[in-house]
Amino acid sequence: MTTADRKPRVFSGIQPTSDSFHLGNYLGALRQWVALQDDSDALYCVVDQHAITVDHDPKVLHERSRVSAAQLLALGVDPERCILFIQSQVPEHAMLAWILGSETGMGEASRMTQFKDKSAKQERTTVGLFTYPILMAADILLYQTDQVPVGEDQRQHLELSRDLAGRFNTTYGKTFIVPEPYIVKETATIKDLSDPEKKMSKTSSGPRGCLYLLDDANVMRKKIKSAVTDSEAQVRYDLEHKPGVSNLLNIYAAVGDTTVEKLEADYAGKGYGDFKGDLAEVVAEAFGPVAVKTREYLADKAELDRILTAGAEKARHLATRTIDKAYKKIGFYPPAAL
Repeated sequence: MTTADRKPRVFSGIQPTSDSFHLGNYLGALRQWVALQDDSDALYCVVDQHAITVDHDPKVLHERSRVSAAQLLALGVDPERCILFIQSQVPEHAMLAWILGSETGMGEASRMTQFKDKSAKQERTTVGLFTYPILMAADILLYQTDQVPVGEDQRQHLELSRDLAGRFNTTYGKTFIVPEPYIVKETATIKDLSDPEKKMSKTSSGPRGCLYLLDDANVMRKKIKSAVTDSEAQVRYDLEHKPGVSNLLNIYAAVGDTTVEKLEADYAGKGYGDFKGDLAEVVAEAFGPVAVKTREYLADKAELDRILTAGAEKARHLATRTIDKAYKKIGFYPPAAL
């Protein structure tokens, strides 16, 4: 198969920093992961090495990594159509990160805006948090990735990956594919259900404001029905004057595979009770089965670990090719066989 004939290789990762993914994670990224399996050579990774750049509990991290993988499987990530693995199972990520870190200027690393944002929220700022984007670049370049699904918050990190790939290729000879952004279908930012001025987030949203994918179906319904709206009682999209209703319309359109305009027409003359009640059922029907399937995967630990180990072995098969090439170009001895 020639390069022109093969599917584009896609890489993406998600941190296991919560007991459950939330609706914003799904609509912003994970839904695209499932779709990309059809037309791409896809690798998906639970990036637990990134998760230790801030304070953490080792036992909680280990369990959350498993829960994250189980949720991905429940959402439709198929190990027969992609490679799914845990980052720490593939040591080549850290090996390449050291090489790339030695090619990164301090000024370059200092300009990463996410470090500034995250470090401002931490009592203790680590070197790992500072070099986080370099490990992300290693994640991407390790697999000779063609395309990386990115939102605006990750675009700067992808540019660093591209810069490092190009610099290494120029200095040491062609080694890495320079990845391109894969611009996902634009999805409206999902807001906090109880404070629609804020983005839905596991860290800043309260218990009623964040819709978790592993919530019980009845909990999902209750959160939707109690979501903040306004006193006007008209289902109409208006971000400035009706942010709560507009947020619910965005959720309904995305989960129900419809449009805001159609929803406005459907609910013309109806109150918020009908609208919220219908939306609650749409959300519960869409994500209730995800929680059930996740629990099924978690109940069979041996099978889940088998899937992840098999994925890690496939990932390492690709990763070692890149590491062997990079080590030779940089002047290192080849890694010793295990």
